[in-house]
Amino acid sequence: MRVLGIESSCDETGIAIYDTEKGLLADVLYSQIGLHMEYGGVVPELASRDHVRKTLPLIKEALQLAGLKKADIDGIAYTAGPGLIGALLVGASIGRSLAWTWDIPAVAVHHMEGHLLAPMLEDDVPVFPFVALLVSGGHTMLVRVDGVGRYQLLGDTVDDAAGEAFDKTAKLLGLSYPGGPAISTLAEQGNPDRFRFPRPMTNRPGLDFSFSGLKTFAVNTLAENDNDEQTKADIALAFEVAVVETMAIKCRRVLEQTGLKRLVLAGGVSANRRLRQRLAELVQGYGAQLYYPRPEFCTDNGAMIAYTGSVRLQAGQTESLAIQAKARWPLAMLVPA
Repeated sequence: MRVLGIESSCDETGIAIYDTEKGLLADVLYSQIGLHMEYGGVVPELASRDHVRKTLPLIKEALQLAGLKKADIDGIAYTAGPGLIGALLVGASIGRSLAWTWDIPAVAVHHMEGHLLAPMLEDDVPVFPFVALLVSGGHTMLVRVDGVGRYQLLGDTVDDAAGEAFDKTAKLLGLSYPGGPAISTLAEQGNPDRFRFPRPMTNRPGLDFSFSGLKTFAVNTLAENDNDEQTKADIALAFEVAVVETMAIKCRRVLEQTGLKRLVLAGGVSANRRLRQRLAELVQGYGAQLYYPRPEFCTDNGAMIAYTGSVRLQAGQTESLAIQAKARWPLAMLVPA
């Protein structure tokens, strides 16, 4: 089965074609970072308009790269949520309409399930069951995964997600958008002995996260010290280390509580080099294994949507002719495939 995947949940238009026998045939991506950078964050209306402009040309490009025609596509998968409702509706409208026109089935894909299954695009794939740390601009959660659609939420963020905290702190330090890479780059020049930021919600039991306080701590630290480049670098390093260590502590707890030996790291922040290194050290101490997708599959992309859609289409799941998108869509609401 060849599945065309469409991702348009936020500020990246991703198109891919996945073959259930041959694997990924084409993967193209257009990022809107340049469009939103001058505003310091994503402007929803501008994002929606750009998806309108880019989606169909990228679909044509993906077909050309794969050497396929529209008649060779067996199904279409599109991100239906969660995300920016206008952006989602662009992908959902195009995906569902093309499926109707081409007389093939369509399936709506949960954006975070796409991230969760992104490691399945690699050669070394995790075997169910496993626990996953999903960490992105809008989500930071720990999930027990017993199969596709069989998810148990173990921990969630009570305020800012890690990616959101990175963006806000980067803006405070006068760095460019997106904040994660900017802070990581600046942190390389930081002095690790100068500041120590707290590890939120680690002094109490549980697996939930909270990162808004770290942003406030950064504000206060900057106000109490000279506002020079070295101070900003030192704050960036202390902030990044605190976020990474907080997630590592929670991952240690979830491995201890579940007894599972496989940990998946996915989502946009999973590309963070310090986080990958820290979790790799952690799993070694528990005789466990760490899995994560290559960097281009950490951020939003069409490949993860095409793969996830292929699994659900093969399980017989399809959408009605109604075009629907959900800005909020709990992962626990998904049905098994």
